Amino acid sequence: MVLRWSDAPTWPVRSAGDREWTDKEGTKEETNMFMHILLPTDGSPLSEAAVRQGIQFAKGINAKVTGFYVVPEFHVFTYRTEMLEGTKGQLAKDGRTHARQYLGVIENAAKEAGVTCDTAFATSDHPYEAIIQAAEKKGCDLIVMASHGKRGVQGILIGSETQKVLTHSKIPVLVYR
Repeated sequence: MVLRWSDAPTWPVRSAGDREWTDKEGTKEETNMFMHILLPTDGSPLSEAAVRQGIQFAKGINAKVTGFYVVPEFHVFTYRTEMLEGTKGQLAKDGRTHARQYLGVIENAAKEAGVTCDTAFATSDHPYEAIIQAAEKKGCDLIVMASHGKRGVQGILIGSETQKVLTHSKIPVLVYR
């Protein structure tokens, strides 16, 4: 299921606070379409805007959020390994630092909005797979992410992570542009 931000007004929701539905027999029941939203980030400005909008959406429907960041794997192509002593460890440390920084933005925004928030990160060569796995593992029923991130032209050439999430995820994805 693909949901676009512009589709939101056509959803069968009368208002964010109105969660009362009537079934065919006239029985009223209360339901929330989404209860747990995954907010992947790469730290780009558009990704941060998607996170802010996702948190506001979560607040409006009384859902909780999980912020998520994918640290790239370390790969090296050289025959002079002595040049790389400590490099892998330093890059892993830098990746964790970036994860804490980007996830801290999500935690702070959620705290300001009064939304329950958890955070997680993973290391992977394939961010889209890590995002889908995190959503499944955490029990998320919606992924809210930016239409594109830091990859720019490279993302256009090899396909954006958002496009890959849309293609492979069984969980609904709301794309922010």
